[in-house]
Amino acid sequence: MKPLVRAITHVQVAIPEGGEDKARAFYGELLGLVELAKPPDLAKRGGCWFELPEGTCGQLHLGIDPDFRPAKKAHVAFVASDVAELAERARSQGHEVLEVQDDETEQIYIYDPFGNRLEFMAKESS
Repeated sequence: MKPLVRAITHVQVAIPEGGEDKARAFYGELLGLVELAKPPDLAKRGGCWFELPEGTCGQLHLGIDPDFRPAKKAHVAFVASDVAELAERARSQGHEVLEVQDDETEQIYIYDPFGNRLEFMAKESS
């Protein structure tokens, strides 16, 4: 059977109300993602959107959840150009970083300012 799903256009991560500035500092400044303007009707809801590098799923949407609880298990996994440098920068800014012991792939988990777990690896996993 032919798959009916062809691609992912964006992924969404929940953040608490009023978290946009912390999100911009983490996702924009630390990770180097470029913020996108949200359509006016959606901008009223808060949150922010970021462009992901070409060849990925497209966009990362950070949406306001009034009943926010951090995602401690569910996560987005990114390929990083330099995992060790990213870990060092994140730690220097006070973010929790967990190193993963894996002989095949260099990878870490970083918790965003809201406690959401994000995975970063040196290469795509199979």
